[in-house]
Amino acid sequence: MSIRHAILALLSTGPKYGLQLKQEFEATTGDVWPLNVGQVYTTLQRLERDGLVESDDPGSDSAHNSFLVTPSGEAELSRWLNTPPDLAAPPRDELVIKVLCALKVPGVDVTTVIQVHRRYLVELMQQWTRLKEDEADFDLSFALVVDAELFRLDSVARWLDAAESRLRRSSMEPRNESGAPLLRRRLVRWR
Repeated sequence: MSIRHAILALLSTGPKYGLQLKQEFEATTGDVWPLNVGQVYTTLQRLERDGLVESDDPGSDSAHNSFLVTPSGEAELSRWLNTPPDLAAPPRDELVIKVLCALKVPGVDVTTVIQVHRRYLVELMQQWTRLKEDEADFDLSFALVVDAELFRLDSVARWLDAAESRLRRSSMEPRNESGAPLLRRRLVRWR
C-alpha cells in the first residue's frame, strides 16, 4: 500500500495537518488499516522534499503545519491512480511456500496441511461476513474493504482446492523407477 500516494489523495481535497491525515486515512480505508502518526509526518517531510506537497509555514515545526498538494503532487497522484500495479510476477505468498515446502518434508501429509489452512480460511471468511452484516451504519469504505478481503480469501481457498486436486491426480500418475511422474517427462520432451 502506498501511504505516500494515499496522503496525496487526501490532500487533493484541501490543506490538512498530520493528525487530520492519519484520521482521514483510517476513515477512508474503513478503519481497517491503522496508521502511525509518525509515519504520516515522515511521509509528509519526504513529499515536501520531493516538491509534491508544501507547508503553510515552511520554516516551522511540521507537527503544527497544514500541508497542501502541489501541481507536481497532483501529477504524481494522477500517474499513480492511472498506472496498474505490477502483477506480472507472483507475490511471495506464505501459504503457497508452506504447501510447496510441505511436499519436501518427510512424513508430512500435505493434504492435512491444506485442510488445516482451508478451515482457517473459512473461519476468517465467516468473521469478515459477520463484520459486514453487523455494520449498523452503511460505510461504503468498510464494505469495499470487506468485499476485497472476502474475494481474496475465496481465491486462496480455491487455490487450496486446486492444489489438493492436483496432489490427488499426481499421486495417481504412473511413475518411472526413480519415482518421477512419466507425464512430466513426456511434457519436457515436447519442448
